[in-house]
Amino acid sequence: MVAGKVKKPGKRGRKPAKIDLKAKLERSRQSARECRARKKLRYQYLEELVSSKERAICALREELEMYKQWCSAMDQGKIPSEIKALLTGDEQKIPPSSGTKKNKNVQS
Repeated sequence: MVAGKVKKPGKRGRKPAKIDLKAKLERSRQSARECRARKKLRYQYLEELVSSKERAICALREELEMYKQWCSAMDQGKIPSEIKALLTGDEQKIPPSSGTKKNKNVQS
């Protein structure tokens, strides 16, 4: 007896049947399978993202190295052929992206 209340023997509520426990366990297993599959897809996506970022970094490093070589050549008094092409306005040797940027800046 706790605080004047008497606990009555008997069943209150619904007691789950064994089939319900088996169904609950199977749902739990299925949910875990789906969770692992989602996790695997998420990791695959992240790995692809990292790999694409690494490729972009390599390309930018190569571009930076090219610019460093150009600067060192100009410090020695030599003008690289790529810069000569830019200075003479030879549109055939200029990459399309840099050519459009230059034209935009000239018009402004």
